[in-house]
Amino acid sequence: MTSLSVILLKLYKSCGLLPKLMLVGCGITLVLGSLSAQPRTSGSHKMREHVSTKISDWEPIRATESLNFSPKVSFRRGENEMQVQANAIPLHKVGRFPNRRNPHTIREQNLSFTLPLRPIPLEKPIPLHNESGRGAPNTPFGIAANGVLFDPGTAEYFLGDRDGDWNYEALSGSVILGLDTHHGHVQPNGSYHYHGLPTGLLEKLKISPGGHSPLIGFAMDGYPIYALYGYRDAENPKSAIIKLRSSWQVKGGKRPEIGKNPGGNYDGTFSRDYEYIKGSGDLDECNGRFTVTKEYPGGTYAYFLTERWPVIPRYFRAEPLKLRGARARP
Repeated sequence: MTSLSVILLKLYKSCGLLPKLMLVGCGITLVLGSLSAQPRTSGSHKMREHVSTKISDWEPIRATESLNFSPKVSFRRGENEMQVQANAIPLHKVGRFPNRRNPHTIREQNLSFTLPLRPIPLEKPIPLHNESGRGAPNTPFGIAANGVLFDPGTAEYFLGDRDGDWNYEALSGSVILGLDTHHGHVQPNGSYHYHGLPTGLLEKLKISPGGHSPLIGFAMDGYPIYALYGYRDAENPKSAIIKLRSSWQVKGGKRPEIGKNPGGNYDGTFSRDYEYIKGSGDLDECNGRFTVTKEYPGGTYAYFLTERWPVIPRYFRAEPLKLRGARARP
């Protein structure tokens, strides 16, 4: 039985649940078919108009609600691919949905897709953000071990102008989206998903500064996802454990004010407020690095969730499965 299979079983048992989890041989089963993470939008889709240009404090909705659905997730490892199936129902409690800022009700999903076991890294990373004006503005980054999607982007723009591409950040507080304390909320089709650190999942996995993060999921290009803590020397499991730092920083100066640009200081309100500064942190542009882990003792490229932006990575190292949206313009 693989490490991820053991993790999943421990998670569900700790919650008093017995999910429909498929364990095949010594592999994992992860199948997601007919995926509908979010309704597809077109370039003519009417965007909500916003005028905020500053970050703001916001209060998450307390996660006190239990769902009337049983989580279902499976990961199946074949020779070259891994199949994924899930209903996107988390192990942990959630906020009250609908709420004043998020009018949608959580519903079971029918997620089913296949990920490569041997991703091929590209020379140039691929963004989650779609600047083409066709399809949804962003695509999900990956899937957590509990079957919930990591989907950090928003469909919110300054003045509702997608062509201007001042895309609001979900955690900036500039536009309140009704997120709960696990940084999750609900899309119109009922899909609960994470915009930030999945705190409930991390608590169940007992992630702490005392050890390297366990495997918490997979990106849509097939590479594994970890969170917060890794080895100081990425290829030496005997080195100290550190909290890994993103290499993205808020830009200095002011945003342009000409035309429909928002003006004001760069402060993290918009995705475009950030820039990658190589070597300023521990991770690359994709919020990842090559490292050894318990699950990959021979080494692998891996993504890490971080406390600072982007929190959930915004670029893929290899060609991803696009669950929605079009590939962004280079």
